[in-house]
Amino acid sequence: MNRAVYPGSFDPFTNGHLDVTERGATIFDELIVAVLINSEKRAMFSVEERQMMVREAVVHLPNVKVMSFEGLLVDFMRQGRSRVILRGLRALSDFEYEFQIAQMNKQLAPETETFFLVTDARYSYLSSRGVKEVFQFGGSIQEFVPPGVFRRMRERILPKKMA
Repeated sequence: MNRAVYPGSFDPFTNGHLDVTERGATIFDELIVAVLINSEKRAMFSVEERQMMVREAVVHLPNVKVMSFEGLLVDFMRQGRSRVILRGLRALSDFEYEFQIAQMNKQLAPETETFFLVTDARYSYLSSRGVKEVFQFGGSIQEFVPPGVFRRMRERILPKKMA
């Protein structure tokens, strides 16, 4: 089976992430969207909420699974998940960062390969951080995230503004 792992914090899962997931699902027999548990970062959503939002967004993709992991990605991969890491690239600056990570992963786990997928131009500017910032300052993000993510963000942030 040709399986890949698409890792990320996905806080929140954007339409750019969805684009990479949908396209990856056509390339690989199975794609695991792996939601990172990072205790160093203060996430807007819990790992369970992020997994739920991703599952809802990819329900139309039967070959996509959603899991979570903590620690090194290569350790997660070695648990029989896959040998292929899928990463989306938005810009040249992403490539520089992702190239370093891919080289580090290759050093730690020579059996792994990183597969880069260039993000659709419609989403080349889109980031989870940007989406959160725009939304927190009252901007419209509805076209940037799947409907379930938008609903949860509205539920999470609007009550705070009313308090």
